[in-house]
Amino acid sequence: MPDATFDYVIAGGGSAGCALAARLSEDPDVTVCLLEAGPSDVGDDDILVLSEWMHLLDSGYDWDYPVEPQERGNSFMRHARAKVLGGCSSHNSCIAFLPPAEALDDWVAMGATGWSPAEIAPLVQRLTGTVGLLDVPPADPCGTAVLEAAAKVGLPTVAFNRGETVRKGAGWFQINATDDGIRNSSSHAYLHPILDSRPNLEVRTGCWVSEILFDDATDPTSPRSAQPVATGVRYQRPDLTGYDVATARREVILTAGAIDTPKLLMLSGIGPTAHLREMGIPVRVDSPGVGSNLDDHVEGLVFWEASRPMVTTSTQWWEIGLFTTVDEGVSQPDLMMHYGSVPFDMNTLRRGYPTTDNGFCLTPNVTQGKSRGTVRLRTRDFRDRPKVDPRYFTDPDGYDERIMLAGLRLARDIAAQSPLAEWVARELAPGPDATTDDELLDYVHQCHNTVYHPAATARMGAADDPMAVLDPQLRVKGVSRLRVVDASAMPKLPAVNPNITVMTMAEKCAELIRNA
Repeated sequence: MPDATFDYVIAGGGSAGCALAARLSEDPDVTVCLLEAGPSDVGDDDILVLSEWMHLLDSGYDWDYPVEPQERGNSFMRHARAKVLGGCSSHNSCIAFLPPAEALDDWVAMGATGWSPAEIAPLVQRLTGTVGLLDVPPADPCGTAVLEAAAKVGLPTVAFNRGETVRKGAGWFQINATDDGIRNSSSHAYLHPILDSRPNLEVRTGCWVSEILFDDATDPTSPRSAQPVATGVRYQRPDLTGYDVATARREVILTAGAIDTPKLLMLSGIGPTAHLREMGIPVRVDSPGVGSNLDDHVEGLVFWEASRPMVTTSTQWWEIGLFTTVDEGVSQPDLMMHYGSVPFDMNTLRRGYPTTDNGFCLTPNVTQGKSRGTVRLRTRDFRDRPKVDPRYFTDPDGYDERIMLAGLRLARDIAAQSPLAEWVARELAPGPDATTDDELLDYVHQCHNTVYHPAATARMGAADDPMAVLDPQLRVKGVSRLRVVDASAMPKLPAVNPNITVMTMAEKCAELIRNA
């Protein structure tokens, strides 16, 4: 794979990158290069068979980022980030929510003009025609009991993605998968059908991008002519013998995700000046928002041993979602739970909590959390893991803790209702002795997880917003011919699992580029 020149170079073959590469290469008159550090997923059942997804955590397909020591959170927690074509859409449980209109309204209010529900709706329709969604079949009797019990505490049984954001309700998920259990990742849905039929698209796997390349002279053809021009990327060859360059005639687009996109920007001299100087990196653009504003869905756990045998087959083992509003007047649900039909002791066992081979759980998460963290470089070597510091439960008003407490108590309330109560042999975590707010918060701080939804670390916003890394057209401020499209570009997280929203953002980016 020698050095070569393309119209567009896409750095990161993840959820957004695969979709964007497919859309841009629909024009036979342009050439597109997609670079991915991990392997291909083509023909790999370890990736494609959705029910096996939990084996991908802490595997060779996972960057498996540790978090920095947490002041009020679980310092043992790790952020799973996919290292494979398709990115996290090749690595997750494929829970599929269309972008909530209320979340898009929030983005517009934060300066992301052009991202209103009406403007995004045609792109969602186009996406769903490519990425097939499937209703999870109601084949789990414990799951059915969960829904019946939830209805008794005010969460009626609903169907998702039916044109309205569910603020109070519970139901079987939709998933982006086929009837025979194959995940419809962005790679499987967008790329696999065209890999052998588009000579203008080149997909290079095993190619780890080390930096963005720039011409720091002015560009006389650009209205942003006083800015450095992105000209391509340098990447490590798959055989590790050295480096090659992919040059872009038109644009470079970063699609490396909410951890690696800010890392790559900073390695290329775009980021907070003081931090870049500390790392010995020449400052190209002082952009204080790069690596700041890390948003995530922090996740708690109530875990029970089951009194009856749990299911032994499932679409992906996390088939039901529950939503509610703790506070009045909110536009999106502020609390979500996933129901899992499997034991979930990855954060409790080390703390001495009992476990079981036959159990189920509810996992309350704070959908609109106020805590914000950072991504920072560890060194100037691109091979070193960045410092990921989510700063869980550090919002000054204690909002995240308050919502989480409400979630733990609601989960217990649901489990106390018939017919779910008949499925409970005993509560394993946090256990019946934890009853006060302080006892429950101590448990949460030690044992919480994440729903693996890092976002907003290179967010878009208004042109005059100093913390917005991108303008609403996803262009990196301060340079020319460089865009970002992945979860890092979100102004904030939606209240739902965001993977389909990320693919929708790629559809929007393709539209912006075509109309430029």
